[in-house]
Amino acid sequence: MRSHLLNGRTAEHYRRSVTEGVERVAAKLATTDRPFTGVTVDALAPRVDAVDLDRPLGDTTAALDELEDLYLRDAVYFHHPRYLAHLNCPVVIPALLGEAVLCAVNSSLDTWDQSAGGTLIERRLIDWTAERIGLGPAADGVFTSGGTQSNLQALLLAREEAKPGRAGWDEGDALAGLRIFASEVSHFSVQKSAKLLGLSPDAVVSVPVDQNKRMQIVALAHELERCAKDGLVPMAVVATAGTTDFGSIDPLPEIAELCSQYSTWLHVDAAYGCGLLASLKHRDRIDGIERADSVTVDYHKSFFQPVSSSALLVRDASTLRHATYHAEYLNPRRMVTERIPNQVDKSLQTTRRFDALKLWMTLRVMGADGIGELFDQVCELAREGWKLLAADPRFDVVVEPSLSTLVFRCIPAAVTDPAEIDRANLYARKALFLSGDAVVAGTKIGGRHYLKFTLLNPETTPADIAAVLDLIAGHAEQYLGESLDRAS
Repeated sequence: MRSHLLNGRTAEHYRRSVTEGVERVAAKLATTDRPFTGVTVDALAPRVDAVDLDRPLGDTTAALDELEDLYLRDAVYFHHPRYLAHLNCPVVIPALLGEAVLCAVNSSLDTWDQSAGGTLIERRLIDWTAERIGLGPAADGVFTSGGTQSNLQALLLAREEAKPGRAGWDEGDALAGLRIFASEVSHFSVQKSAKLLGLSPDAVVSVPVDQNKRMQIVALAHELERCAKDGLVPMAVVATAGTTDFGSIDPLPEIAELCSQYSTWLHVDAAYGCGLLASLKHRDRIDGIERADSVTVDYHKSFFQPVSSSALLVRDASTLRHATYHAEYLNPRRMVTERIPNQVDKSLQTTRRFDALKLWMTLRVMGADGIGELFDQVCELAREGWKLLAADPRFDVVVEPSLSTLVFRCIPAAVTDPAEIDRANLYARKALFLSGDAVVAGTKIGGRHYLKFTLLNPETTPADIAAVLDLIAGHAEQYLGESLDRAS
């Protein structure tokens, strides 16, 4: 069994095995003509359940053959131009090279003595991102597993910074009096974080949005004023730069002004919109982000990186102390005075992958402008898609895109019942997925079902969008025809 351990004696075996796996994936990518096969859970689950994990195949080729049947053949391929569903991007090759290197070396980014240069590379990328945001010379941050973890840590820091303002309260009273303000279309992780942080069930105040799905400043000002009058503590405002459903960007400068007025922590969730940090055309859409106390970025959404690659940035490095714990076996306090850089001092995680290497390789091969050019292309594609939808009487489109998301629904000409229209759209999405011809997402607005394109593939064309719209309309009409047949 030692022959399977990666070391100097098995380097050639490693090279052959990984090369065979890469060749399988490359062949699959070259021949995949649909984003999905349409396989169902009922069809695939028995094949997976039938595998006896206590009886190894003993051969790399046999294991890859089995994997092709269980996974590769029926995977959802985000690289395909008609995958238009969630915030999953196609990935760039330099990042995949970084992934291959980091997996093999297997550095852990918690302490210097487990990572050495990996620590310095991550720190340099944090500084680079903070510079792009404009957070100032005292900024810092850490890579995370994703936007949910970044938002959780940001709100942890905000909670700890807010609590001293209520001197004399016991811990329970202090937590009960804290409030977080976020738009009604902000990410669910805000509510989830509040629960994990021990805040009261009504801690998150939902702020209405305008017709463009942006937080209403007047409403936020009203809620902050009411909070102060009620003797509560405005712990944080979460502004979103790229909402999951709409890609909408809250008015960051105006929100920053209110946060300054009420001495409130400003967190900007730019998990999606962080691609604008590299944009050659649209960077101004996130003006005001430089005034944030903390920022979430997801490179695996709009920097074309493999999952996972995310970070939390903070304006004041000292606030990261709220996530610090010193363990004698890992990062004893003496290491601080010895100037040994341990990233675990800043992180909610202990063992942590060297995900920063993927972004490093991307920047060193493509450069930031290369990333920005790709993101600008999908933003322009969304604008073309919006024009198609706005001109098509078969569809109702919700808002003009701020980033690369389109929310719409099919409106069959012969149907006026909103519930029947809902069912037609739900059917169309499901039928499209089972066909494998395209993958789209769905959401609800005002209790009604809508469909969603999240456009993150520069290879997608307006012709692809038009073709998928035709497929959706066809499935909706098929459902309505069958519905009428059943009713007659």
